[in-house]
Amino acid sequence: MSTPADDLVLQQGSWDELGDIAGEIRRVVFIVEQAVPQHEEWDGRDPDCLHVLAWRGTTALGTARLLPDGHIGRVAVLAEARGLGIGVALMQATIEAARQRGHARVELAAQLQALAFYERLGFVAFDDDFLDAGIPHRNMRLELGD
Repeated sequence: MSTPADDLVLQQGSWDELGDIAGEIRRVVFIVEQAVPQHEEWDGRDPDCLHVLAWRGTTALGTARLLPDGHIGRVAVLAEARGLGIGVALMQATIEAARQRGHARVELAAQLQALAFYERLGFVAFDDDFLDAGIPHRNMRLELGD
């Protein structure tokens, strides 16, 4: 029996290759839905990152990025595709990319409402809550091991 994420295709690439599509997903999720100010969403770090897109057919449904220091960020899934395993698939691909690049751990700043999602992937929260773009967050870490 197939699961909703079985027909997903994950694509990795640079901002030059994937930025138009990844950027549009992030614009909808962060700027439109969550009211993140544009100047905070577009932080200038995208050209240095590996980007991941999740596709179903010809439709891109989610994105994430891996910074050179092993931080994962800008994980976004379009509203109509949430709850289908796309976020998990994006995270697994991004974690594996970090592992292949030799990172011993990955870290991220999770919105508080997403803590349980990341905990199910093995992340552990640390430090105190903080505001980022007016949204409560908490730092999380996943040790990659061997």
